[in-house]
Amino acid sequence: MPEALGGLLCLLVAALVLGIGLIAAAVRVVQEYERGVVFRLGRLVGAKGPGLFLLVPIIDRMVKVDLRTVALDVPTQEAITHDNVTVKVNAVAYFRVIEPERAIVQVEDFRRATWQISQTSLRSVIGLADLDELLAHRDQINERLAQIIDEATEPWGVKVSLVEIKDVELPQTMQRAMARQAEAEREKRAKIIHAEGEYQAAQQLREAAQEMAQEPTALQLRYLQTLTEIAAEKNSTIIFPVPIDIVSSFTEMMRALTKRSS
Repeated sequence: MPEALGGLLCLLVAALVLGIGLIAAAVRVVQEYERGVVFRLGRLVGAKGPGLFLLVPIIDRMVKVDLRTVALDVPTQEAITHDNVTVKVNAVAYFRVIEPERAIVQVEDFRRATWQISQTSLRSVIGLADLDELLAHRDQINERLAQIIDEATEPWGVKVSLVEIKDVELPQTMQRAMARQAEAEREKRAKIIHAEGEYQAAQQLREAAQEMAQEPTALQLRYLQTLTEIAAEKNSTIIFPVPIDIVSSFTEMMRALTKRSS
């Protein structure tokens, strides 16, 4: 009798452990940012979650998929631009899973597949762009690159929202050539600005000469003003020739005063 009770107790304990194991295998919890893709005997059932749900033990299998945006670093790639310049570029791609079922069924590893297509697309887009476009219009290249990668990953249920080229490394010879070009461009602008200043100064002098030609008295006043400025700058004896026009002007003024007094 005690042996029978012991065997029955062991049987109950085994059944209890088995029941707890089956319940643990059946209960699944996924987070708000996750989905559980369920397969029943190898066939796709669908995505479940978030929250708590039950699976059929042994028959059902679940694969968790993270729906959050992933920042994928694209390693440095060596590419040749459309104008035959070798550059090294790296980028970062932002993507997320929008269809968990397709991300599991249509591709073996959607992260690795997205990473590989980002590398090849980066080299292809760089090969279609000139160096000046790559340096000055990077936003357009980023948009084109994101569109190409998104079209390639759409069958996998992956949405590429943004691609950014982080760094463009140029050869040393190209850097020196661009530095010389920039220096020459600055010299060109400086000479143009200087020539424009000389032209404007010449126009102003011509207008001033025309005004003085119409008013001889203005020329005489300017002459005297120049004499005052020279005398104020240096305390020394300056021999300054006086034009005959000024002397004749003063002589005529004295004659006019003499006639009035008489």
